This record gives sequence, C-alpha cells and structure tokens, in this order.
Amino acid sequence: MTAHPNRILPKRALLSVSDKTGLVDFARALVERGVTVLTTGGSKAMLAEAGVPVTEVADVTGFPEIMDGRVKTLHPKVHGGLLAVRHEPAHAAAMAEHGIEGIDILVVNLYPFEATVARGAGVDETIENIDIGGPAMIRAAAKNHAYLTVVVEPADYGRVLAELDEGGVSFETRRRLAFKAFARTAAYDAAISTWFARFLGGETGDFFAVGGRLAEAMRYGENPHQWARFYRTGETRPGVATARQLQGKQLSYNNINDTDAAYELVAEFDPAEAPAVVIVKHANPCGVATGATLAEAYEKALACDPVSAFGGIVALNGRLEADAAAKIVEIFTEVIIAPDASDEAIAIVAAKKNLRLLLAGGLPDPTAEGLSVRTVSGGLLVQSRDNGRVDVNDLRVVTKRRPTEAELADMIFAFRVAKHVKSNAIVYVRGGATVGIGAGQMSRVDSSRIAARKAEDAAAAAGSAEPATRGAVVASDAFFPFADGLEAAVAAGATAVIQPGGSMRDDEVIAAADAAGLAMVFTGMRHFRH
Repeated sequence: MTAHPNRILPKRALLSVSDKTGLVDFARALVERGVTVLTTGGSKAMLAEAGVPVTEVADVTGFPEIMDGRVKTLHPKVHGGLLAVRHEPAHAAAMAEHGIEGIDILVVNLYPFEATVARGAGVDETIENIDIGGPAMIRAAAKNHAYLTVVVEPADYGRVLAELDEGGVSFETRRRLAFKAFARTAAYDAAISTWFARFLGGETGDFFAVGGRLAEAMRYGENPHQWARFYRTGETRPGVATARQLQGKQLSYNNINDTDAAYELVAEFDPAEAPAVVIVKHANPCGVATGATLAEAYEKALACDPVSAFGGIVALNGRLEADAAAKIVEIFTEVIIAPDASDEAIAIVAAKKNLRLLLAGGLPDPTAEGLSVRTVSGGLLVQSRDNGRVDVNDLRVVTKRRPTEAELADMIFAFRVAKHVKSNAIVYVRGGATVGIGAGQMSRVDSSRIAARKAEDAAAAAGSAEPATRGAVVASDAFFPFADGLEAAVAAGATAVIQPGGSMRDDEVIAAADAAGLAMVFTGMRHFRH
C-alpha cells in the first residue's frame, strides 16, 4: 500500500453545507488555527455576516455560480485541489501549471432530498433538491482521504477540531470519515432511486439500492453473540421506526421486529369501525380482537393465548386510555405501541419503568404500496409489500351451505389475521376475536392441530367446559392440499372455512366440507408469510 502521512495539519478547507448547524463556530475555529476557509452561496453569506473571514469559491475558480447555483463547484480548481495525489510529481506539476491549490478539509452536507420527499413536495421542487456538486466533491475527497479530511455532518466537527489540536487529523480518522462519506452518498442515491421508482409503479429495475440513517446501535442482535444496528430509511409510514418512545429501556432487535409485526397487523382494522388490539410474541400474533372499547378488545385478545402473551408486544389501533392501560400492565409486557395515549394512561404505564411505550402518531395504510427486502447469501430478495385485501364481494361460496352474516364477518377478520401469521397459518375466530392460532409449521394439518390445541389450553385456563373453536370460523393462508387439514378443523368444531382455493384436490376438500355441513369460501388470494 502506498505510504501516506499519518497526521495532517490543514491549510485550506472548503465548506459548503445545507445544514448550517454549528457552521459558524466550526469555521471560526478553523480560522483561529490558521486555516483558509473557502465557501459558497448561503454558507458564505452566513459566515460573512458572523464576521468569519472567508474566500468565495468563485474567486478561486474565476467563474461565477450560474444556473441558480446548479453549477458552482464543478471546476478543475476545486476537483483538482481535492483529487491531487500530493506526493506524485506529475500531479504536483499539473497543480503548479494550472494554479491549483490543495484542499485539505472538505465539509459538505447534501441538499435535503429525503426531507423534501418526506414533507410531500412536488416533483419540480424535489428534483431541485437532488444535489450534484455535493456528492461529486464528497466522493472525490473520500477517495483521496490519504491527504484529505471529509466531513458530511456537523456531529463530526468536534472530533476534527480535537485532532487538529493533537497535531493534525489522523489517517485512521480520515479513513473512518471517508467510509462514512461513501455510505452517505450511497444512501442519498438510494433515496433518489426509490423516489423515482414511484413513477414506475414502485417496481425495481436492473439495479437496486437501499440505504438508511443510523437510528441506534443495539446491545446485540437476535442473539447475544450477534451485533445489530437499527437504521431508518426515511419512509414516513407510521410505525416503530417513526414512533416516539415515551419511556422504558432501549428497544432490542427482537422488540423492534415484533413491534413492527404487531403494528402492521393492528392497522388492518379500521379504528372507525371498531377498536382493535393485537398481542404478538416472536413475530406471530397470539391474540387479536375487536371490541366495544380497547380495554374489551385487549381482554378478548389476551384470552386467546394468555400463556404466550406473557412478555409480548401489545399494539392498539386507537388512543391508549387509562382503562386499557390498567389491564395491559397487569401482566409482564415488553412494548405497547399505539397512535396516541392519554396523560392518565401514560402515568399508569410509567409505573412499569422497563415497559416501553411508543406513540406512532398514526396508523400505517395496509393497502399502501411499498417494498419488502430480505438478504440471502450473495443477494437480495425484493418484492412488493403484501397489501392485498379481500372483502365480502371477493368471496366465492363453494359449498352447499352458505355462510351466515356473522360467519362472513369473522371470516374476513380471520383472513386478515392469517396474512400476518407465519406460514403455514391457521387462524380460528369467533365473535371478532382469535380463539386459536397455528403458525409456522411444515404441514398445514399440523398448524390446524396446534391452533386447536392452543384453544383447548386457553379454555382450560379460563375454566371453560369446551374450547372456543366450537362454533368458530377458520382461515387458512393458502389452500388445503388435502382434506386432512380441513378435517382437523371439523374436529375442532369449526363451522365455516375461508381459504384461497386453487388446489388440485379442491373437489375433495369441498366434498369433505359438505359432508361435515361446513360453509366454505374461496378468496383467490394467498398470503404466504415466510
């Protein structure tokens, strides 16, 4: 590897920033340390007004800013000063021949493209906030970090100044800042390409980029031997990434994953139609219910599987009030997430100092377009978010008996829950509440049996004579490949079935339903969730 200087004391710095936080103090500190400061546009005006001596880039290039500032730093006297390899004689000769002086510190943060998109700006304004000169300079300085220090956010000003007082910015710091700079421009370009994808129906193209901003470093990942970090992508969809945490200890990797699962599911239920509560454990719902109030919905959801609910995540589709809060804190709960909460409810939750309370400010739209990204060895799997929904008009009755109105309502409820249960998924529902959930099994019949067994356990815990699956409807996230899965539902006491249909043995499954006197409908839509 080519030798490079360790500590560098800068002579010239170029400052051109959109976020002017701390700019005046940093520039003044550089000047006090003998650094000549070059700057542009709004940065120049701010520094000049503060009495900081600066040189305008246009005075160095001999060319004014043009085209409303679109062109101002794209010039050999800027990029030559950034890219020159200082110990290379040919580079030094070119600098001398063309009057190019080296730049030792580059401070640039980019036009606020992500913030512009987030506030819903129009197309023209958004395009104007695509920075061109900034990324070009950042990449040039980061490439040449053997000789330059590149700073892309105000948080690093103090670190740079501290090292200047120690004899110069170290190579290790310059390399770390270069890594950060390339990551920043990559995330910036990812945000731009994602925005452009909206015009193509949300589809991805030959290249796919994803980026985010560090929200927090976590104590560990899914397991203690794994490291983890949480990044925000800038998407404004309400949820765990945008929520305000009022109290409780830091969220863990698993907390965030489970809380996201819970909130996405509870958003399936319109608060204008009924209050709804979801309880999630290990990314699967263990209880989902609607009720006249959120307190009632919580009690119904808890009754589905009170054992699994211990240490779970509770999501609500409406404002958390004192009555619901009082019931939720009766057992150990990791996280509560809701759009909002009353002061009384907040005070009740505050008594449990480790319980996290998140207020998301709204509910995500379950029908909105979006992307799901998953890593595999050597690649990324990218798909559109499962925003599919069915209503009563989409259902096709395939049995002799038609479902009742009450069964139809529970069928729609059950199928919405099944969409969020790990496949193979079987969900029993009665009276607007889950009463048995079977998740993540290799065979559908096993999921059917587990769901029934869960209902039996819940009945025993409640002192009931029979499980609540008696008289319930059952939803399957995909078709029954054989009649045995449906027969397990019959044995559990189900009276109606909702499933996608499409099996080669549909006729066999329909015949089994008819023989048992069940009503069955096909949705034509599958909801695998692996």
